Amino acid sequence: MDLQLHHYLLISVLGVICGVINVMAGGGSNIILPVLMMMGYPAQVANATNRVGIALQSIVGVRGFLKAGKLPTHDLPGIIVPTIIGGICGAVVAAYAPHQIIKPLLLGTMLAMAAIMLFVPSVVMPPPGTVPFTVKQAGWRAWFWLWLGGVYGGFVQAGVGFVLITAIAGCLRYDIVRSSALKLVCTLFFTLVALAIFVWRGQVDWTTGLVLAVGNMIGAHYGVRLAIKVKPKTLKWVMFFMTLVAVIAAFLK
Repeated sequence: MDLQLHHYLLISVLGVICGVINVMAGGGSNIILPVLMMMGYPAQVANATNRVGIALQSIVGVRGFLKAGKLPTHDLPGIIVPTIIGGICGAVVAAYAPHQIIKPLLLGTMLAMAAIMLFVPSVVMPPPGTVPFTVKQAGWRAWFWLWLGGVYGGFVQAGVGFVLITAIAGCLRYDIVRSSALKLVCTLFFTLVALAIFVWRGQVDWTTGLVLAVGNMIGAHYGVRLAIKVKPKTLKWVMFFMTLVAVIAAFLK
Protein backbone atom coordinates (compact mmCIF):
# COMPACT_ATOMS: atom_id res chain seq x y z
CA MET A 1 0.00 0.00 0.00
CA ASP A 2 1.43 3.41 -0.98
CA LEU A 3 1.27 6.08 1.70
CA GLN A 4 2.34 9.71 1.46
CA LEU A 5 5.29 11.20 3.35
CA HIS A 6 3.15 12.83 6.05
CA HIS A 7 1.56 9.46 6.78
CA TYR A 8 4.98 7.93 7.45
CA LEU A 9 5.95 10.90 9.63
CA LEU A 10 2.79 10.45 11.66
CA ILE A 11 3.44 6.72 12.02
CA SER A 12 7.02 7.30 13.18
CA VAL A 13 5.97 9.92 15.78
CA LEU A 14 3.21 7.69 17.09
CA GLY A 15 5.74 4.87 17.17
CA VAL A 16 7.90 6.84 19.61
CA ILE A 17 4.94 7.61 21.85
CA CYS A 18 3.70 4.04 21.78
CA GLY A 19 7.19 2.67 22.43
CA VAL A 20 7.29 4.62 25.70
CA ILE A 21 3.77 3.51 26.61
CA ASN A 22 4.38 -0.15 25.80
CA VAL A 23 7.52 -0.37 27.93
CA MET A 24 6.11 1.50 30.92
CA ALA A 25 2.69 -0.13 30.98
CA GLY A 26 1.10 -1.34 27.75
CA GLY A 27 -1.63 -0.36 25.36
CA GLY A 28 0.33 1.47 22.68
CA SER A 29 -1.15 -0.76 20.01
CA ASN A 30 -4.56 0.67 20.89
CA ILE A 31 -3.30 3.90 19.32
CA ILE A 32 -1.44 2.44 16.35
CA LEU A 33 -4.00 -0.10 15.13
CA PRO A 34 -6.89 2.38 14.66
CA VAL A 35 -4.54 4.81 12.86
CA LEU A 36 -3.34 2.14 10.44
CA MET A 37 -6.91 1.07 9.76
CA MET A 38 -7.95 4.70 9.16
CA MET A 39 -5.14 4.89 6.59
CA GLY A 40 -6.79 2.05 4.71
CA TYR A 41 -5.13 -1.09 6.02
CA PRO A 42 -7.41 -4.08 6.63
CA ALA A 43 -7.55 -5.11 10.29
CA GLN A 44 -5.47 -8.27 9.70
CA VAL A 45 -2.73 -6.34 7.86
CA ALA A 46 -2.65 -3.57 10.49
CA ASN A 47 -2.41 -6.20 13.23
CA ALA A 48 0.39 -8.05 11.43
CA THR A 49 2.35 -4.94 10.39
CA ASN A 50 2.31 -3.61 13.95
CA ARG A 51 4.24 -6.72 15.07
CA VAL A 52 7.42 -5.55 13.30
CA GLY A 53 7.68 -2.55 15.61
CA ILE A 54 6.65 -4.56 18.67
CA ALA A 55 9.40 -7.14 18.09
CA LEU A 56 12.20 -4.59 17.65
CA GLN A 57 10.92 -2.39 20.47
CA SER A 58 10.94 -5.42 22.77
CA ILE A 59 14.60 -6.13 21.97
CA VAL A 60 15.54 -2.55 22.90
CA GLY A 61 13.45 -2.67 26.07
CA VAL A 62 14.81 -6.03 27.23
CA ARG A 63 18.36 -4.83 26.68
CA GLY A 64 17.67 -1.66 28.69
CA PHE A 65 16.15 -3.48 31.66
CA LEU A 66 18.96 -6.06 31.59
CA LYS A 67 21.64 -3.36 31.69
CA ALA A 68 19.84 -1.69 34.60
CA GLY A 69 19.73 -4.96 36.56
CA LYS A 70 15.92 -5.04 36.55
CA LEU A 71 15.41 -8.20 34.52
CA PRO A 72 15.31 -11.46 36.55
CA THR A 73 16.75 -14.27 34.43
CA HIS A 74 16.73 -17.32 36.72
CA ASP A 75 13.24 -18.50 35.66
CA LEU A 76 13.05 -17.25 32.08
CA PRO A 77 12.48 -20.67 30.45
CA GLY A 78 9.56 -21.38 32.76
CA ILE A 79 8.01 -18.02 31.93
CA ILE A 80 8.72 -18.01 28.20
CA VAL A 81 7.58 -21.54 27.23
CA PRO A 82 3.85 -21.15 28.05
CA THR A 83 3.71 -17.71 26.42
CA ILE A 84 5.29 -19.03 23.20
CA ILE A 85 2.82 -21.93 23.06
CA GLY A 86 -0.02 -19.49 23.67
CA GLY A 87 1.36 -17.09 21.05
CA ILE A 88 1.31 -19.82 18.41
CA CYS A 89 -2.30 -20.64 19.24
CA GLY A 90 -3.36 -16.99 19.17
CA ALA A 91 -1.52 -16.12 15.97
CA VAL A 92 -3.02 -19.06 14.08
CA VAL A 93 -6.50 -17.95 15.14
CA ALA A 94 -5.73 -14.31 14.23
CA ALA A 95 -4.50 -15.25 10.77
CA TYR A 96 -7.84 -16.80 9.87
CA ALA A 97 -10.45 -15.29 12.22
CA PRO A 98 -12.87 -12.52 11.17
CA HIS A 99 -11.82 -9.09 12.43
CA GLN A 100 -15.26 -8.52 14.02
CA ILE A 101 -14.30 -10.53 17.09
CA ILE A 102 -11.32 -8.28 17.91
CA LYS A 103 -13.42 -5.47 19.40
CA PRO A 104 -15.38 -7.49 21.99
CA LEU A 105 -12.24 -9.41 22.99
CA LEU A 106 -10.22 -6.21 23.44
CA LEU A 107 -13.02 -4.45 25.31
CA GLY A 108 -13.69 -7.34 27.66
CA THR A 109 -10.00 -7.79 28.46
CA MET A 110 -9.39 -4.11 29.13
CA LEU A 111 -12.44 -3.78 31.36
CA ALA A 112 -11.24 -6.77 33.39
CA MET A 113 -7.73 -5.34 33.72
CA ALA A 114 -9.03 -1.90 34.76
CA ALA A 115 -11.24 -3.51 37.41
CA ILE A 116 -8.32 -5.52 38.82
CA MET A 117 -6.07 -2.45 39.05
CA LEU A 118 -8.81 -0.34 40.66
CA PHE A 119 -10.34 -2.83 43.09
CA VAL A 120 -7.53 -5.34 43.71
CA PRO A 121 -4.32 -3.28 43.27
CA SER A 122 -2.28 -5.79 45.29
CA VAL A 123 -2.43 -8.12 42.28
CA VAL A 124 -0.08 -5.87 40.28
CA MET A 125 1.70 -4.38 43.31
CA PRO A 126 2.95 -7.05 45.74
CA PRO A 127 4.04 -5.69 49.15
CA PRO A 128 7.69 -4.52 49.31
CA GLY A 129 10.05 -7.35 50.16
CA THR A 130 7.84 -10.06 48.65
CA VAL A 131 9.95 -13.02 47.48
CA PRO A 132 8.89 -14.02 43.94
CA PHE A 133 7.86 -17.57 43.06
CA THR A 134 9.22 -19.61 40.20
CA VAL A 135 6.68 -20.93 37.70
CA LYS A 136 7.23 -24.42 39.12
CA GLN A 137 6.49 -23.20 42.65
CA ALA A 138 3.40 -21.27 41.53
CA GLY A 139 2.07 -24.33 39.72
CA TRP A 140 -0.57 -24.71 37.02
CA ARG A 141 -2.19 -21.32 37.74
CA ALA A 142 0.92 -19.40 36.63
CA TRP A 143 1.38 -21.65 33.61
CA PHE A 144 -2.25 -21.15 32.57
CA TRP A 145 -2.20 -17.35 32.89
CA LEU A 146 1.09 -17.04 31.04
CA TRP A 147 -0.28 -19.29 28.29
CA LEU A 148 -3.46 -17.20 28.14
CA GLY A 149 -1.38 -14.03 27.89
CA GLY A 150 0.46 -15.59 24.97
CA VAL A 151 -2.82 -16.53 23.27
CA TYR A 152 -4.14 -13.00 23.64
CA GLY A 153 -0.87 -11.45 22.47
CA GLY A 154 -0.57 -13.78 19.50
CA PHE A 155 -4.13 -12.93 18.53
CA VAL A 156 -4.47 -9.16 18.94
CA GLN A 157 -1.39 -7.68 20.72
CA ALA A 158 -3.24 -4.52 21.85
CA GLY A 159 -3.28 -4.47 25.65
CA VAL A 160 -1.30 -7.69 26.09
CA GLY A 161 1.11 -5.86 28.42
CA PHE A 162 -1.62 -5.50 31.02
CA VAL A 163 -2.48 -9.19 30.79
CA LEU A 164 1.14 -10.28 31.15
CA ILE A 165 1.93 -7.88 34.01
CA THR A 166 -1.14 -9.13 35.86
CA ALA A 167 -0.07 -12.74 35.30
CA ILE A 168 3.57 -12.17 36.29
CA ALA A 169 2.93 -9.86 39.26
CA GLY A 170 -0.21 -11.69 40.37
CA CYS A 171 1.00 -15.29 40.10
CA LEU A 172 4.77 -14.94 40.52
CA ARG A 173 4.75 -11.81 42.77
CA TYR A 174 7.44 -9.79 41.03
CA ASP A 175 7.34 -6.04 41.62
CA ILE A 176 5.86 -3.89 38.88
CA VAL A 177 9.18 -2.86 37.27
CA ARG A 178 10.52 -6.42 37.04
CA SER A 179 7.11 -7.60 35.86
CA SER A 180 7.32 -5.00 33.08
CA ALA A 181 10.78 -6.26 32.13
CA LEU A 182 9.65 -9.90 32.04
CA LYS A 183 6.57 -8.85 30.10
CA LEU A 184 8.85 -7.54 27.34
CA VAL A 185 10.76 -10.83 27.17
CA CYS A 186 7.48 -12.74 26.78
CA THR A 187 6.25 -10.21 24.22
CA LEU A 188 9.43 -10.56 22.18
CA PHE A 189 9.18 -14.34 21.91
CA PHE A 190 5.50 -14.71 21.09
CA THR A 191 5.64 -11.71 18.76
CA LEU A 192 8.42 -13.32 16.73
CA VAL A 193 6.32 -16.48 16.48
CA ALA A 194 3.21 -14.52 15.51
CA LEU A 195 5.16 -12.39 13.03
CA ALA A 196 6.49 -15.49 11.29
CA ILE A 197 2.93 -16.75 10.82
CA PHE A 198 1.74 -13.37 9.51
CA VAL A 199 4.69 -13.16 7.11
CA TRP A 200 3.84 -16.63 5.84
CA ARG A 201 0.28 -15.43 5.27
CA GLY A 202 1.56 -12.34 3.38
CA GLN A 203 -0.11 -9.91 5.79
CA VAL A 204 2.86 -7.66 6.67
CA ASP A 205 3.50 -4.28 5.00
CA TRP A 206 7.25 -4.05 5.54
CA THR A 207 7.76 -0.38 4.67
CA THR A 208 5.18 0.81 7.18
CA GLY A 209 6.28 -1.79 9.71
CA LEU A 210 9.92 -0.69 9.62
CA VAL A 211 9.02 3.02 9.81
CA LEU A 212 6.89 2.24 12.84
CA ALA A 213 9.70 0.11 14.30
CA VAL A 214 12.20 2.98 14.25
CA GLY A 215 9.84 5.08 16.34
CA ASN A 216 9.03 2.16 18.64
CA MET A 217 12.71 1.49 19.34
CA ILE A 218 13.41 5.14 20.21
CA GLY A 219 10.37 5.17 22.49
CA ALA A 220 11.39 1.92 24.15
CA HIS A 221 14.84 3.32 24.95
CA TYR A 222 13.37 6.23 26.89
CA GLY A 223 10.49 4.17 28.26
CA VAL A 224 12.92 1.93 30.15
CA ARG A 225 14.54 4.97 31.77
CA LEU A 226 11.17 6.34 32.85
CA ALA A 227 9.93 2.97 34.14
CA ILE A 228 13.00 2.59 36.35
CA LYS A 229 12.88 6.16 37.71
CA VAL A 230 9.18 6.62 38.51
CA LYS A 231 7.65 5.39 41.76
CA PRO A 232 5.77 2.06 41.62
CA LYS A 233 2.49 3.76 42.61
CA THR A 234 2.94 6.27 39.79
CA LEU A 235 3.59 3.43 37.36
CA LYS A 236 0.43 1.69 38.57
CA TRP A 237 -1.64 4.78 37.78
CA VAL A 238 -0.02 5.07 34.37
CA MET A 239 -1.12 1.50 33.73
CA PHE A 240 -4.65 2.23 34.97
CA PHE A 241 -4.92 5.32 32.76
CA MET A 242 -3.76 3.35 29.72
CA THR A 243 -6.33 0.63 30.38
CA LEU A 244 -9.03 3.31 30.28
CA VAL A 245 -7.60 4.58 26.99
CA ALA A 246 -7.73 1.01 25.70
CA VAL A 247 -11.38 0.69 26.71
CA ILE A 248 -12.24 3.93 24.91
CA ALA A 249 -10.28 2.80 21.83
CA ALA A 250 -12.18 -0.49 21.81
CA PHE A 251 -15.50 1.37 21.95
CA LEU A 252 -14.51 3.63 19.05
CA LYS A 253 -13.18 0.89 16.73
